[in-house]
Amino acid sequence: MLRKIMKGGHRKPSKSDDNDFGFGPPPNSGSGPANNVVVNHSSRAAPGPPSPRYGPTVITPPPMNTVEPLPFFRDVPVSERPNLFLRKLQLCCFHFDFTDTLKSMREKEIKRQTLLELVDFIQSGSGKITENCQEEMIKMVSVNIFRCLPPHENTGQEPTDPEEEEPYLEPSWPHLQLVYELLLRYVVMSDTDTKVAKRYVDHSFVLKLLDLFDSEDPREREYLKTILHRIYGKFMVHRPFIRKAINNIFYRFIYETERHSGIGELLEILGSIINGFALPMKEEHKLFLVRALIPLHKPKQISVYHHQLSYCIIQFVEKDYKLADTVIRGFLKYWPVTNCQKEVLFLGELEEVLEATQSAEFQRCMVPLFRQIARCLTSSHFQVAERALFLWNNEHIVDLIAQNRTVVLPIIFEALEKNIQSHWNQAVHGLSVNIRKMFLDMDTELFEVCQRQYAEKESRARDVEEQRELTWKRLADVAAQRGGEDMITV
Repeated sequence: MLRKIMKGGHRKPSKSDDNDFGFGPPPNSGSGPANNVVVNHSSRAAPGPPSPRYGPTVITPPPMNTVEPLPFFRDVPVSERPNLFLRKLQLCCFHFDFTDTLKSMREKEIKRQTLLELVDFIQSGSGKITENCQEEMIKMVSVNIFRCLPPHENTGQEPTDPEEEEPYLEPSWPHLQLVYELLLRYVVMSDTDTKVAKRYVDHSFVLKLLDLFDSEDPREREYLKTILHRIYGKFMVHRPFIRKAINNIFYRFIYETERHSGIGELLEILGSIINGFALPMKEEHKLFLVRALIPLHKPKQISVYHHQLSYCIIQFVEKDYKLADTVIRGFLKYWPVTNCQKEVLFLGELEEVLEATQSAEFQRCMVPLFRQIARCLTSSHFQVAERALFLWNNEHIVDLIAQNRTVVLPIIFEALEKNIQSHWNQAVHGLSVNIRKMFLDMDTELFEVCQRQYAEKESRARDVEEQRELTWKRLADVAAQRGGEDMITV
């Protein structure tokens, strides 16, 4: 009988269980604030939970009638502090309604002061935290931070400008901030033994932490970014799992929802991670670039996270210059057709990549690349045309073009001539004249060949147009001669 009971306590939760997050029994099966919270350990973790925005809520302890303050750590003997630490953790497991600011004001303040004292106790390092205390602390953190996130306010398909939107601020932030601060201090504390801590800060915990990056509160995302980065640095055993989990968030964002609040913060973490990649680069990392980072150029709201994405891409190219061809062809694959502001972003990022590109890689992709640049040069949107012309202000790019001018100039010559002849914007017109003169000084003979070819092409185009007009004129004359005799009336 005892063996059956022990086996039953470690069973994996079934799909039909409400307790998908692994935080204890259903609400009608317990009454203690800390006792009905169970942390999933990596050795017996349940299947990965769904996102908290759409998944079931975390079971929280039932409200208590009164919350009484506990003694300060300094007022009790050292031998009593571990027990007092556990009691304070238990008190902090209670939730309060922050939608009503006047409700339970005294209890809220007691919890806030208790959290502050816990943070100070961890930060001071005045006492060694036992394994039992670590487990209970992660339980308390889990009860407070893992929750259903409110739905996005903008439910329409069209993305809105994030600078114009008022960010959603979590009402319970006075308590949440201190819980995050406590978790951060615990992770960065030098006394934290990763061999012990990884039993509680396990894959299940990290996965739920990643789900919270979809919070619309920028303060919460900033804390999550710092904590996850520290976890990645301290818990080496979790590194492959964290990279894979971030990949999955990106895949879902790119190919399913195109809606996530924390892409920028996740990319910031990855920028630091990529910077530490060893050379030669693993195939796994190159696949991450091709399958996740480059396709992140596809969503409409790229402007929200483009700065962080661009940094990650540049890190890859600077680490391994041979990836420049792959990156540039990826840009061309996702190049916007009708979104001019997005084109400007692409051109800016392209310049940074080209600055780190060597001649051999440039030669592999220069033909399709400059065909696209030629289309940008003649764009009726002056910012796109101007940004494309600014590429010639970069000395390294000019050197690459000069080395391969016999290929580049014939591709873009027509675009430059059309700008000089008919572009409506004076700045674009002036820049086109300057670049035309640059090519003339660079290689007069090649320039004259291109000019002659352009003149012949224009002449052929005029002949075709004249022939077309003559054909239409003959048809009109025939129709006039026959009159209306062949017309069929209904």
